[in-house]
Amino acid sequence: MKKLTHTAKKMLSSGFLAGALKVTTTVLLAGTAITYVSTAQAAIDKNQVNQYAQNMRQAANSQNIGRIADLVSDDAIISLSGNGERTSLDKNGYLKLLQRSWNKTSNYKYSIQISNIVIIDDDKASAKVTTKESYLKNGKPFQFVTKSDAKFSLSNNNVVLLRSVAQVTSKQ
Repeated sequence: MKKLTHTAKKMLSSGFLAGALKVTTTVLLAGTAITYVSTAQAAIDKNQVNQYAQNMRQAANSQNIGRIADLVSDDAIISLSGNGERTSLDKNGYLKLLQRSWNKTSNYKYSIQISNIVIIDDDKASAKVTTKESYLKNGKPFQFVTKSDAKFSLSNNNVVLLRSVAQVTSKQ
């Protein structure tokens, strides 16, 4: 044990151990930098928000609830008002509402337009969103137009809906 202590003292006094520690630190820092770069998320941009609209249109028109779930944040709050009624839904409530509606209708069609996109920070954006839904229920045509102020966030480099305050109007 004395010999090891003597050797360690020699290494320390000669600067060898200090140099080895410096190299190790550099390697660790380099490893950290590489890890950071590989997990870094790109900043949200207007093209991604527009791509979100295309993805949502495709998912809704194919009634793909799993894909829609991917496009809505787990923390989403969706507030809807119209015809004197008002409700707020979390993600699960919103997905259940869609499924119940689809189960009771046929010939479902969905369109979406996004305008006035504003980048808030690296991972958030806001926009005006207008959606139109039409379908047949018991053979009768229905159409709903929803105008909303929406907030989007970036999750795993994909844009997801975070908040929506929407006014729903129906046309029959």
